[in-house]
Amino acid sequence: VEVVESGGGLVQPGGSLRLSCEASGFAVSSAAVSWYRQPPGKERELVLRITRAGTVLNDTTAGRFNIVRDTAKNTVYLEMNNLKPEDTAVYYCNADYRWLTYWGQGTQVTVSS
Repeated sequence: VEVVESGGGLVQPGGSLRLSCEASGFAVSSAAVSWYRQPPGKERELVLRITRAGTVLNDTTAGRFNIVRDTAKNTVYLEMNNLKPEDTAVYYCNADYRWLTYWGQGTQVTVSS
């Protein structure tokens, strides 16, 4: 069982980015999948979560971010719009599957002009 993030990079303020969390060893529809982020010098925080039922939870981004589950590609995406410098962080994917939690290695997102 594994989740692997990709899609991070450098983007200008106001720009958009889509992060991918590709799962292997389980179906994303059978797990709760979350995106977390850890800004420099700060604690890791929950960004968005999608439950097994497909319910999206914990939107603290004022609708700027969206979490999308693609069962055909077994991938969960984090779509980020109108990015701000304070969104700069390492973004992690997390899957709760069969009473265990799996973390990816993280992908860096830097928002800067």
